[in-house]
Amino acid sequence: MDRTGGGFTVSGYLARPDASVSGLVRHPASLARAELRLAAIARARPRRLLLHREASPLSRGWWERRLLASAEFAAYDFDDALQWDHGEGGIARRLAPKAAKARLAVSHADRVIAGNAVLADWASHFQRDVVVIPSCVDVDDYLPKLSYDLGDPPRLGWIGSRHNEAYLLEIAGALTEVHRSTGARLTLVGTGRPSLGAMESFIDRVPWSPDSQHTALAAMDLGLMPLPTTAYSRGKCGYKLLQYTAAGLPAVASPLGVNADLLAEFGMPAARTQDDWIGAILTLLGRSAAARQRLGWAARGITARNYSYDAWLPRWSAALELEAVSP
Repeated sequence: MDRTGGGFTVSGYLARPDASVSGLVRHPASLARAELRLAAIARARPRRLLLHREASPLSRGWWERRLLASAEFAAYDFDDALQWDHGEGGIARRLAPKAAKARLAVSHADRVIAGNAVLADWASHFQRDVVVIPSCVDVDDYLPKLSYDLGDPPRLGWIGSRHNEAYLLEIAGALTEVHRSTGARLTLVGTGRPSLGAMESFIDRVPWSPDSQHTALAAMDLGLMPLPTTAYSRGKCGYKLLQYTAAGLPAVASPLGVNADLLAEFGMPAARTQDDWIGAILTLLGRSAAARQRLGWAARGITARNYSYDAWLPRWSAALELEAVSP
């Protein structure tokens, strides 16, 4: 929000790598302070309020409704298919599903900012004022990949949350075959907790941090973004793929939702079946360092031009009606 010049105060809930309910409740004092901050924001009745995704992972919608109602003008921004998140998973996830609160937030906001057309179409059933602004990255925040010579062994990579790590099981057979034939290892930037069964034998884990998410990608040879074929996946905004390309990292991804358009724009391979994944990974690893560099740097340039915060700043300013705010 510092780019808008709108005088916004940014308030995160809890800046922790594990934002799951089960992870948060292990820090009760911090959790209590975060909930009190939400109450203070609502009491202050801000002139402009932008709520991203959810106010609190513990809320069933009451905080979202109260905060959005407290402001003179309130926008709700979401970039994931929260409307189809019904709390699948463990007990803690079932206690705090996101679907109901997303619908409440959409209907109580003055304007909704959706990350893609799929999300916008759903939101338009509950809100008349919906604009589309894609997920963006700041390319300058990412350490650029400079050497495209393959590591020894080759280094495949993935970045994401503990909850989404299970998506790698969708291509376990392909990754195991690539490891068997090339010795390639998989670097995961996320949680340090092993969860992927037999694949852990060729996995190296890097704990997520604000720094590691921007620096670790440059050390990889190839980024991966597998997705299961679900409605939730079709609502994704391709952020992981944009992180890879911001670092100049070639990638392979499932062509679901926005991913399909991004892959075509970047000239990178789409993979659906296990054989597709094996072929795409081996083909990219088999190309020359110069060819991988051309692919990675071209994608980085496209990301800077088309998916950076600066590129979409005028649209953000208009969506938040900052032109009407007196300096």
